[in-house]
Amino acid sequence: MSSVKQNQPQPSCHTLFSLRGSLLTLAILTLLSFTYLSLKYTTPSSQVTASVGKVVDAGRSEEVEDADDDEFGDVYHSPRVFKLNFAEMEKRFKVYIYPDGDSKTFYQTPRKLTGKYASEGYFFQNIRESRFRTLDPDQAHLFFIPISCHKMRGKGTSYENMTIIVQNYVESLISKYPYWNRTLGADHFFVTCHDVGVRATEGLPLLVKNSIRAVCSPSYDVGFIPHKDVALPQVLQPFALPAGGNDVENRTSLGFWAGHRNSKIRVILARVWENDTELDISNNRISRATGHLVYQKRFYRSKFCICPGGSQVNSARIADSIHYGCIPVILSNYYDLPFNDILDWRKFAVVLKESDVYQLKQILKKISQAEFVVLHNNLVKIQKHFQWNSPPVRYDAFHMVMYNLWLRHHTIQY
Repeated sequence: MSSVKQNQPQPSCHTLFSLRGSLLTLAILTLLSFTYLSLKYTTPSSQVTASVGKVVDAGRSEEVEDADDDEFGDVYHSPRVFKLNFAEMEKRFKVYIYPDGDSKTFYQTPRKLTGKYASEGYFFQNIRESRFRTLDPDQAHLFFIPISCHKMRGKGTSYENMTIIVQNYVESLISKYPYWNRTLGADHFFVTCHDVGVRATEGLPLLVKNSIRAVCSPSYDVGFIPHKDVALPQVLQPFALPAGGNDVENRTSLGFWAGHRNSKIRVILARVWENDTELDISNNRISRATGHLVYQKRFYRSKFCICPGGSQVNSARIADSIHYGCIPVILSNYYDLPFNDILDWRKFAVVLKESDVYQLKQILKKISQAEFVVLHNNLVKIQKHFQWNSPPVRYDAFHMVMYNLWLRHHTIQY
């Protein structure tokens, strides 16, 4: 063995230096390539990165840039990426709506634009009146399957028959058009806010596992897939009173909740805290006989509004709290909060585990007045994202859902 080693040629100093030089050159070229690609794909050609956190745009002053930074503050995970991607979405995103189906039954028909499931109806209407709709399927990034399961419930259709109706409809689209089969449905999506839509479609793995679901019940126990599906905000519109904000001095109550005990966490919440002197907890909905809009006015007087999950993990109370300027306290396990890949919920809400309900008052009292003011100010900044409009308005709930869809339209390719 020793003779073999002695006979092996030894690398010269020149060879070693050449090798080191080659590796150094390769490392420098790789670094330059990554730097170039980063600038190319994250910064428009009209912009130059001057320093971390400051982008100087040709023709724009630093004051304007600072104003943008104030609008898109740290309530967003990455405000600059959001601004750039949102602008790109507005320019390019196209959605094709399948025209098939009887408009007098369950297809092509938005729900009424009121009530706690209004988000479904608003989306159906908004997508038709928005710039994102295209009548040319060859231009489309995504395909919308417009079927309203909730309307079936109003006609007394059983869950079994709903599933059959949806299955027949989707299969008819697959057989008539070539678009589903190109991606196995990965570039298709449907929208449902009511629990009935989840129940009606969960028996269709073809639809649930392949297409994008925009649902108000983003619970993992009903097969919600966070990187594929979209959490639709459940918004109770029209709001009875104007938006709250910049009114911290009026918020003298520590916490507020009133509602039906239709889940385990709500039963515990009511049992533990309904007699507390600092938390305003009622184990039943506030009756209208108590006075005009008493329930809504409680939101104005409270610092924190408790939002426990109901029959599903979601609750329209979250959007109510945001609208009225009351910091939402999320008490729901395994809840994929709306827009949580865009918004940093911990900057304007208190997110707890259900087991934290027993220490609820202690947790809220530990939040200082200064910290509460920051949460409240951040909450006011994101109110526009939880408001539906017709026609839709930039950065409203519809545009945020569309942005979520835009982020997912190229996730799966075949």
